[in-house]
Amino acid sequence: MPSFEVKHDSRLSRGISRARAYAAARPKRHFVGAFAVLLGVVILLLPSPYVIEMPGPTQDVLGKVEDGAVIDITGTGVTTYKDSGKLLLTTVNASGVPGYPIINAQAVWGWSNPQVEVMPREATVPVGQSADQYQKKVEQDMAGSQDSASAVGLAYAKAHADELGIDASALQHAKVTMHVDSIGGPSAGMMYTLGLIDKLTPANESGGKTIAGTGTIDKDGKVGRIGGIELKMLGSKRDGATWFLAPASNCSDVAGRVPDGLRDVKVATLNEAYQALVAIGKGQADDLPHCEA
Repeated sequence: MPSFEVKHDSRLSRGISRARAYAAARPKRHFVGAFAVLLGVVILLLPSPYVIEMPGPTQDVLGKVEDGAVIDITGTGVTTYKDSGKLLLTTVNASGVPGYPIINAQAVWGWSNPQVEVMPREATVPVGQSADQYQKKVEQDMAGSQDSASAVGLAYAKAHADELGIDASALQHAKVTMHVDSIGGPSAGMMYTLGLIDKLTPANESGGKTIAGTGTIDKDGKVGRIGGIELKMLGSKRDGATWFLAPASNCSDVAGRVPDGLRDVKVATLNEAYQALVAIGKGQADDLPHCEA
């Protein structure tokens, strides 16, 4: 009898010891797992050093906004005309720039989304730039873009007045005002210029089509390179465009990336862009040059 009790107590003791060891180990594993999850959540909620960009809104430069016509041309003897189609300037929505912070979770989401680009902030904006400085730069770029478009567009209209059916003398005192809603940057210059010329001519250049595009414009009428063009093509397709005027200097970013249903046209100058617009409107655009790899 005593031996039985000793044997029984020994087994019981070992079982209790094992139970205690298991109970002691299990909470540690659970604690480590819970801590890892909590740490991951904290990291995802921290401010991100990245910028995410996605297709932004488009704006018909031949249309209207709250303040009136996007392009308003006034002056004694100046006549403007309507076009049945649309000329869309294109934009990119950027978050993570000064004044528009994001968290790491948004950057992770961006990496998983094929319609979003994620870049280090220092590759997009100067290090240390404040929100006020960023906004001022964006507004200055837009104002400069509009001023260039006004000057270059009027100069082109005067130089080609006879073939465009424009009274050149009336343009001597023409005043151009441009209005946009919450859009900044320099990349709308070419589309503003085309819109200005279109409004001054009796021809229905677009032929009722929706044509989008992007590119800066300089005083000599050269179309310049811009950023985010792949995203701008996506926004163009989304908003009904079937044609996209792209700067020749952006062709390496365009070739092979044009969305189905959208046809790109390579342009290097304002004259090329305007002639392409006319050809598209007439249904004679099959032979227009496009970007190739």
